Amino acid sequence: MVERRHWFTDLLPHIVLCLGVLVVAFPVWLAFVGSTWDAGTIANGKMPLYPGPYLFENYSRTILQGRSGTGEPVGMMMLNSLTMALAIAFGKIAISIFSAFAIVYFRFPFRMAAFWLIFITLMLPVEVRIYPTYKVVADLHLLDTYAGLAIPLIASATATLLFRQFFMTVPPELVEASKIDGAGPMKFFKDTVLPLSVTTMAALFVIQFIYGWNQYLWPLLITTRPDMQTIVLGIKKMIVTQDALTEWQLAMATAVLAMLPPVLVVLVMQKLFVRGLVETEK
Repeated sequence: MVERRHWFTDLLPHIVLCLGVLVVAFPVWLAFVGSTWDAGTIANGKMPLYPGPYLFENYSRTILQGRSGTGEPVGMMMLNSLTMALAIAFGKIAISIFSAFAIVYFRFPFRMAAFWLIFITLMLPVEVRIYPTYKVVADLHLLDTYAGLAIPLIASATATLLFRQFFMTVPPELVEASKIDGAGPMKFFKDTVLPLSVTTMAALFVIQFIYGWNQYLWPLLITTRPDMQTIVLGIKKMIVTQDALTEWQLAMATAVLAMLPPVLVVLVMQKLFVRGLVETEK
């Protein structure tokens, strides 16, 4: 029996999808259009919905010079954000995969207690422990350093939990075969566990890279030098509220530039990211 479906039933999901894309993409398009016009056109409220003639001028000025006066080049801010995001992503994956490996494959006293202590830290985000964390970083003289930006954010209970759940699905026969072959724990980790974890690591890398790139509160606290500020802080500093006219074309260009690296990471790692999230058996 062939089910007969009305044409509107097939069309409705596409209409809803197009409306959703329009709602999400329209502000991004406005930001891009605003970054291609001059400040006067944007300030008088008559900005068209099509790109203007100042595209290369605005973006080259934003990347190389920044805002007029005391503005820092956005290119330097992007480099700081990229360094911080990569350090956080790789650091979280490295620490979490070793922690989960130890919890699953080693038998030591208080093993589960250690796991639950790690898991409980999910209830203590950076905002809750912001003062003691800042005090430790300041005492270690890590203010205005890449280490200070990344190290306090490296530990991840979520990533440890995901790796633990994945390692528990690895067949015990692989462990026995590795023991028969005379492989030690680290050889088993390198030759067996690590290759099986590629998709999980890719999914976590995308999530943690975006998490590190979008950090605002922590860089705001520990950076005092303009050359160590991140691009998320740069967007805020582009908007002047007193004694000067905000150069909205530069602020819009900064916002567009801030979106590019996360979007590029998602596009490049899309297949691995989806596989790492949806596959249950590796």
